Amino acid sequence: MAVNAYRSDNSCSLEGVVPSAASLRVLRALESAGLEAWYVGGWVRDAIMGVPSHDVDMCCSGSWEESERALLSADIDVVRSGIKFGGITAVVEGERIEVTTYRLDGFYTDGRHPDEVVRAGTISEDLARRDFTVNAMAWHPERGVLDLFDGRGDIQARVIRAVGEPAVRFREDALRMLRAVRFACRLDFAIEPATCAALAECAPLLDAVANERVGIEMCGILATRHGGDAMLRYPELICAAIPELAAARDFDQCSPYHAFSVYEHIARALTVAGELSRFRIDGGDPDSEASLSLMWAACLHDVGKPACFTQDAGGRGHFYGHPEEGAKMARSIMRRLGLSDMLVRDACTLIRYHDMPVEPERTSLLHAMQLFDRAGCDVARLMGELFDLKRADTLGKAPSCFYYVEEIERMREMVRELVANGDAYSVKMLAIGGRDLIDAGVRPGPRLGELLERALQAVMDGRVRNEAQPLLAYLGLA
Repeated sequence: MAVNAYRSDNSCSLEGVVPSAASLRVLRALESAGLEAWYVGGWVRDAIMGVPSHDVDMCCSGSWEESERALLSADIDVVRSGIKFGGITAVVEGERIEVTTYRLDGFYTDGRHPDEVVRAGTISEDLARRDFTVNAMAWHPERGVLDLFDGRGDIQARVIRAVGEPAVRFREDALRMLRAVRFACRLDFAIEPATCAALAECAPLLDAVANERVGIEMCGILATRHGGDAMLRYPELICAAIPELAAARDFDQCSPYHAFSVYEHIARALTVAGELSRFRIDGGDPDSEASLSLMWAACLHDVGKPACFTQDAGGRGHFYGHPEEGAKMARSIMRRLGLSDMLVRDACTLIRYHDMPVEPERTSLLHAMQLFDRAGCDVARLMGELFDLKRADTLGKAPSCFYYVEEIERMREMVRELVANGDAYSVKMLAIGGRDLIDAGVRPGPRLGELLERALQAVMDGRVRNEAQPLLAYLGLA
């Protein structure tokens, strides 16, 4: 354990990172009322890493009622956001600063929430109940950094380490295990050996956590673009979060096209998908966040393989129907985890069609685009993600399959041209509509839709131009 480290710093910055004026106003308001307050948690961690953070948490010696009175006296708005746990939110010019009473957690009989929260007497006691050393530091503009557990050293070593005995901390709150992985992925840190061993040992405890909370943490892990690393490094925990993946572990695909088990293939494909989303080979913003629909699709694209496995007379493995089965399983998994309907729809559509044969020619690509349109998706975006997934899937196979990458990129460019040119893949994009057919003598009814669909297929197949007169003539209505 590190020695208490108080440092005077009149420049009012931590490693060059200056706290916001709003947060300093909150700190001064609390101190003017005779209370002690500190910056804590992620803001301190990120500042020590030289990374500005917009999320500010503070700890205060006063009760939430005392903190509220101090802030209101300074004309600072207050939201009672977490008074059950001693927390309120100060709002200054739109910035929200969380202020929580020094506290100790009681017993965790449900493996998730403390039975009671006891007010602590010192900041040191509060820091000792926190999850990881990198999050268990405090800072004050005059008193400097308080680092009781060598969080700064772990930042320098690039490791995530539990405060105290890892298994004890995870038994208190099982969600901390997924948080450890999320922090490791986001910061590109390793999890130190004792903490890592406790992840595997305590993984079954994740059953006590609400599915929705697991879903939030899994989204956080996948959003880092390092979900594939998490699958390979912490398989027990990932399979506890998504039990359907457990069947893929060590599952021999018995195929010359696959050099890895189903699980390892999924992890490798997820890693490649993350890299593709970072470098945006489709011309997108390289600083944009990772697409969760692509990350979830990569994570679950082959989840249906074990259930669909067969072997032919020569012993070669086959997985007929696994995209359809995978999409069905993924929909169940993602809904169980409380993910949004739109995210579920997009990810499952990608999974459903990830193995669909597509040719680098106009008609084949337009028919693929029609499938995404009928699913209600953003066609341009999801087609780009389909090619990301196909490329990731290919690069997760045996090297003999890598030739397909060039064809995937040719198709990606062709789709971009089709979108730019406005080529039709939906009846809404035809040069004629229902009113034109009625004016041409067709009676209202189902036949209108049938004729428009027939016209669309002819346009996509290149048999007629997408112009009103040629379309009407093709339908025999001119």
